[in-house]
Amino acid sequence: MFFKEIVSSITSYFKALKLIKELSLYKYFLVPALLGLILGGIIFSFAFSFSDNIGLVLSGLWKFDFAKDFVSSLSTWLGGFLVLVLGILVYKHLLMALSAPFMSPVSEKIEEHITGQKCKSPESKKEFFGQILRSLRINIRNLILEVLITFPLFILSFIPVLGLLATAGIFYFQSFYTGFGNLDYTLERHLNYSESKDFVKKHKGIAVGNGLIFTLMLFIPFFGIMITLPIATVASTLDSVEKLHGDDLLKLKSN
Repeated sequence: MFFKEIVSSITSYFKALKLIKELSLYKYFLVPALLGLILGGIIFSFAFSFSDNIGLVLSGLWKFDFAKDFVSSLSTWLGGFLVLVLGILVYKHLLMALSAPFMSPVSEKIEEHITGQKCKSPESKKEFFGQILRSLRINIRNLILEVLITFPLFILSFIPVLGLLATAGIFYFQSFYTGFGNLDYTLERHLNYSESKDFVKKHKGIAVGNGLIFTLMLFIPFFGIMITLPIATVASTLDSVEKLHGDDLLKLKSN
């Protein structure tokens, strides 16, 4: 079931590209694309600026004259890499949270197209901002958990053999929490915060598959940070609507 859901979630990206063209959803790409460029520029600037400072701290831990130049160079590289990794984590979740008002309508249109039923949109500004606060709550929670899990695994990744498992763990948890954020653009219309967490736990494969492609797409030069979120949102909506309009919604509500 887990691996089947991963494969299904990955193939949803190909369906998403077709659906974006069919429903002419390109106009919804603009704001997330601009947010992605701005946030990406800020984070990469921080990574470049602070790499030397962190490198100095790391190299200062080496108290020996032997290989001091090598350790200094390696520390600078590691410092930049650590800031970059943290920056990517912050970037993903901040982008998803700030883009909630623009991605939720995309998710609504996809669900209405699939089900033929009108979705319930926010009826007041209070509900509208409530969506943003919910998205912030979920993404900040996911960010904290990702950081707490990723950095110990990052240290373990330098240990031979064990490093392979640690690296796989990093990709797994990054994909899971990223996919969680994308799925919630749909889940927020049907489930409360606790029910959404239960849904994602039950369907880990969907979250992992969606988040895996999302993370890989970010590394597409320039365009990755502009187009990834809208495409991932459409793909995650296809996955979650299929589950929600089955027995899952009724079971979660009855519990």
